[in-house]
Amino acid sequence: MMDVEMDGPVTEDSGPGRRRRVHGMLKMYYGLNEEGKAEEKPESLDPCDINGPHFDPELFLNKLRRECSLAELMDQETCMVKQIRSLDSDMQTLVYENYNKFISATDTIRKMKNDFKKMEDEMDCLSANMAAITEFSASISGTLQDQHTQITKLSGVHTLLRKLQFLFELPARLNKCLELQAYAQAVRSHRRARCVLQQYSHLPSFKGIQDDCHAIMDKLAQELRQKFRDGGSSAKDLSECVELLLQLDEPAEELCDKFLSHARSRLELDLQGLEAEIKPYPSSSAVNDASARRSSSAAPGSSADNSPKTSAIPSPTSNTDILEFIDRGCNEFVSSLCLVITSYQELFINHAQTGELATKNIPQMANSKLLDFVDDLAARYFSLVERRIQEERGVADNSLLVRALDRFHRRLQAVAKLLPGSAVPNQGTEIVIRAATERVKQYLSALQSFFMDSLTDVRQALATPRLSVAGASVSGGGALLGGSASSRDTPTSLPELLSSLSASILNQIKSVLASVHLFTAKDITFSNKPYFKGEFCSQGVRESLVVSFIKFVCQSSRQFCEGAGDKGGSTPPALLLLLSRLCLDYETSTISYILTLTDEQFLVQHHSPVTPVTSLCAEAREAAQKLLNHYVKVQGLIISQMLRKSVETRDWVNTIEPRNVRAVMKRVVEDTTSIDVQRSHGYQSTEQHTQAVF
Repeated sequence: MMDVEMDGPVTEDSGPGRRRRVHGMLKMYYGLNEEGKAEEKPESLDPCDINGPHFDPELFLNKLRRECSLAELMDQETCMVKQIRSLDSDMQTLVYENYNKFISATDTIRKMKNDFKKMEDEMDCLSANMAAITEFSASISGTLQDQHTQITKLSGVHTLLRKLQFLFELPARLNKCLELQAYAQAVRSHRRARCVLQQYSHLPSFKGIQDDCHAIMDKLAQELRQKFRDGGSSAKDLSECVELLLQLDEPAEELCDKFLSHARSRLELDLQGLEAEIKPYPSSSAVNDASARRSSSAAPGSSADNSPKTSAIPSPTSNTDILEFIDRGCNEFVSSLCLVITSYQELFINHAQTGELATKNIPQMANSKLLDFVDDLAARYFSLVERRIQEERGVADNSLLVRALDRFHRRLQAVAKLLPGSAVPNQGTEIVIRAATERVKQYLSALQSFFMDSLTDVRQALATPRLSVAGASVSGGGALLGGSASSRDTPTSLPELLSSLSASILNQIKSVLASVHLFTAKDITFSNKPYFKGEFCSQGVRESLVVSFIKFVCQSSRQFCEGAGDKGGSTPPALLLLLSRLCLDYETSTISYILTLTDEQFLVQHHSPVTPVTSLCAEAREAAQKLLNHYVKVQGLIISQMLRKSVETRDWVNTIEPRNVRAVMKRVVEDTTSIDVQRSHGYQSTEQHTQAVF
C-alpha cells in the first residue's frame, strides 16, 4: 500500500504547501518554535487532552459517549480516521524524503569509527616513541652531567679569545675596508670595539690599538666629508654617507648646513637663468639718448621723415612668453627644489635614528633649517615671477597668462605636500590672486580709455562742419580687443550715433568678461579654491571691474557739467544730450543687463557686501538729469547771448521803423526748432533704442 501511494499521481497536497504543513506539524509535535527552539509551555494535566502526556483513552471515550450524540460520534470517528491517515501519509513522505540522508549519516558514522580506530593506533605508537625519546634524553643528560661545567668554561674562554683576536686584527681590518671603500663595514667594526678599547685604554696594548683605530677613522671621516661635499653621488650613497658621519659623531647641524649650501649653489644657477630672461626697463637717460640719435640721423625734409620709425629702445618684453617662462621655472627651479627637499628629508628628518642619535632631536633642528632655506629661495623665485607677470600688460590675449598661473599654482602644490609647514604655497597663491586682480585693473583701465576715445570720436563727429547735428556720424573709438570700426559702418544720425556708442561699449564689456572668465574655467586648478573664486568673482570682477566702470561712465559724463567756462562752454550741446540719453538707458536696462550677465557667467555669490543695482541706477539717473539740465542751460545761454548781442549792437536811436521780422528772430525760431528736433532725435522711444542695442 505504501508503494502504491508513493508512486501514485501527485495531488495538490503534495506540493510545497504540503511540505510546509508537514514540517509545521512536526514542529508542533516536538514543541518547536520558528527558530527551532523548544517552546516552554506548561504541561496539560487534562486526561481528555488527546495531545497531552496524561491522555486516558477510556475517560476520553466515556466523555464522548456521555456528551455527544450518535451522529456526532460518527463525525468524530470520521475526523479521527482522516487525521490518522494524514499522519501516516506524512510520516511515509518524511521517511522517503530523508532516506538518502539517513543512508549518508549511517555511512559517515561507520567511516568515523574506522578513522578513530586508526587514530588510536597512531597515538599509541606516538606515545611509545615519546617514552623512548625521554628515556634516551635522560641517559644522555646523566652521561654528560659531569662534563657540562667544563664545557661551559671552555666555551667562555673561546669567546673571549675570539674577541681579543678581533681587537688585535681591527686596525688591519679597518685599513682593508678603507682600501675597498667599505665605509659602512668599517664604521660597524669600530663601533663594536670602541667601548672595549675605551674601557681598557689604560693597558699599553689596548692603548696602541685605540690610537691606530682613531687615526684610521679620522682618515675615513675625511674621505666621507669630501664625498659629501662633492655631491656627485647617488641619493642612496649620499644618505649612507650622512648616516656614517653622524655615527662618527660629526655635528648634525654642520652636515645640514653643508648640504643646504651645496644645494643653494645649484638652485641659484636656475634662478640666474630665469633672471636673464627678464629684460629690465630702459632708464630715462637711455630713452633720451635713443631719441637724440633718431632725431640727428633723420634730416629735415628727407624721405626718412615720411617713413615709419622703429624704436631703438630695447623692448621690456622678454624673449619668451609667460607660459614658457613659468614652464622653465617649474621644470628647473621648482623640480630641483622638490628633489632637494626629498633628499634632505630622507637624510636628516625621515631617517630612523637609533642609539645616541635618537636623543639629539636631529629631525626638529633639520626641519627648521629646511624651512628657512626653502622660504628664502622661494622668495627670490616669486620675485622673478612677479616681475615677469608685470610685463604682461597687453589685454589682447589672456589665455597664456591664465595657463601660466595655473601651471605655477599646480606645481607649488608638490612643495605643499613635501613640506607642510612651509609658507611657499600660500605665497604662491597670493601671487596668483594679485596677478588676477592686476589683470582686472588693466581691463578696467582699457575700458575707461576705450570710453574716453569713443567720446572723443563722437565729439569730433559732432563738430564736423559737413554734418548736421541730427545727421552727425562717427567712426567709433576702436575696439578694445580688435580693430577699429570701418567707415562704411559709420552712423549717419544722432540716434544711430547713440546706438553705435552704446553697442560698442556693451560689446567691449562682454569681450572683457569673456577674457576674465578664463580665470574661472573648470580646468584651472585655483579657480575652484574658495580663497580665490568667491573673492575674485564678487569683489574682483563684479565690483572692481563692472561696477567701477559703470561709475566711471556716470562720473565722466557728469564732468561735462562742472563749469560753463571750462568744460561746459566747449562741450557740444548734442554731446550733452547724447550722454544724458546714454545714462538714462543705463538706468533703464543696461546696468541690470550687465550685472545679471556678470552674475550668471561668474556665479557670483554675494557673501561680502556688494553695490546694489538700485544704487547704480539712481546714480545713472542723477547723471542723466544733470546732463539734460546742463543741455537746456547751454542752449538757453546760446539763444540769450544771440538776442543780447542783437539788441546791444543795433543803433536804436537812428534805426528806421521795423517793417518785417528781424533776421535774428528768425534765427531764434530756427534754433529753437532745431533744438526740438535734436531733442526728439536724442530721446526717441526707449524700447526701440534698447532693442537696437541688445
